[in-house]
Amino acid sequence: MAHRRSEPRIILGPVLYLRGEQGDRWRLSALFVLDGETEPDDLRVDGVTLPVPPRHVTQWHQRHVWRFDFAIPRGAQDTEATYGFPDGPSWRLIVPARTPLLRFAYIYGSATSDIPGGRESGTAAVSTWRTLLQRHQVEKFHALLQGGGQMAGDRLLDDCPELAAWRAESARSRAAAPLSAGLAEAVVSFYFDSYLREWSRPEVAEVLARVPSVMMWGPPDGAPDLASDPQSKVVRSVLMAARRHFTLFQLGAVAEAMPDSVWGSARATFTQGHLLGDVGLLALDLRSERTSTRVMSDRVWSLLPGWLERFAEARHLILLSDTPLLFPSTARLETLAAALPDRLADAAALRDLWRSRGHAEEWKRLIGLLSGFSRRTGCRITMLSGAVGLGGRSLLRGDGVEMWQVMAPFAGRTPPSPWVARGLEHLAARREQPLPGFQLETPGFTDGGRRLLDGRGWVSLVFDGKGQLQARWTVQDDSRTYAQAI
Repeated sequence: MAHRRSEPRIILGPVLYLRGEQGDRWRLSALFVLDGETEPDDLRVDGVTLPVPPRHVTQWHQRHVWRFDFAIPRGAQDTEATYGFPDGPSWRLIVPARTPLLRFAYIYGSATSDIPGGRESGTAAVSTWRTLLQRHQVEKFHALLQGGGQMAGDRLLDDCPELAAWRAESARSRAAAPLSAGLAEAVVSFYFDSYLREWSRPEVAEVLARVPSVMMWGPPDGAPDLASDPQSKVVRSVLMAARRHFTLFQLGAVAEAMPDSVWGSARATFTQGHLLGDVGLLALDLRSERTSTRVMSDRVWSLLPGWLERFAEARHLILLSDTPLLFPSTARLETLAAALPDRLADAAALRDLWRSRGHAEEWKRLIGLLSGFSRRTGCRITMLSGAVGLGGRSLLRGDGVEMWQVMAPFAGRTPPSPWVARGLEHLAARREQPLPGFQLETPGFTDGGRRLLDGRGWVSLVFDGKGQLQARWTVQDDSRTYAQAI
């Protein structure tokens, strides 16, 4: 390539990714998108003796993607490390101690792009990122857990006229249509440019540069509006493009060389796992092999017990599921919505939840597996989810096991309709016995009395010196305190 330079023109980045522990080191990657083919200078990182060389990942037109992989030594206390280019920009991050009390932030639906319904959602999402950044300056999070919806795939038909024209054709024509070169170009440009636009906003960019992320695959990150044509060559190609760009931007990788934390890569799925001291993170890919009747394939079911065993020595497992596992049964509300012509979209959203009637048996199987693992190993399990769009928490207790569900409100996406929010609040007031010997409840918050929180926001999760996980909800334009010790 051409000559090196110390100050490359940065289009996007850095985006930090958590790669896990390596002995006493904190493993990270930093992704940049640069203008032109000039190779960037080596990265300098506090605590890392040698300069970190760049790795060329891919390119799209004249925009080149580079990644730096490094591991920072950890000390007896948390430390602040600086990384950057010689004589160029630099950034700071928090490196946890060797035996840390970990601090996480959790968000869902964080895309700041305007989605159908107006420009208000983009402004609201930026405000969420701003409050998260302000809290980070005080609480100094070790990692940002992003539960899905980091990209607004809903915008695909609006921003890609070539695809909208294809969608306007008859079903027979759509099924037979090949993916033209022009349409392929437009789809790739949409995804590539969307990530650049989403993550270049100042508040978003600063958080992504200072707090390493673990990002999981969720419906909005793909092409949700095209699900009705799953056999179309065009739709299959679009979904492949969505997955490639999720891999590139949200995992900082390419499919041929996945990070070792992507445990599902052998199945071409995005399940990820980390063991960080005595705390485990397991982000399940519940979308890649999903069908109308199954959430997880037989192959994933066969792998899941082995994945859980990797956390057998953990004190606490944080399990990320895009839709909440511990939540009131939505079957009645789903039936009602399906009977009302103006609620069909709500009915479809409710059918997507774990507690939908269509997923009842698979849900029972998964809860049985998780509760059995927790009882046998003594590992406490807390679930994180956000696809409902409302904040809150639920508790499943029975047979010597206690599992909590923490739900985050949407960070940027349009919240659920008031009709759905009222219906779910009503359901949440009921106690259930979903399995023999188990009781499920959704407690009300002390401040305000509500069980579910509407409005945009996010959740912090901080382990304290007593071994408890302290969850705190931040909701825009709401100064009340919403917290739970787990």
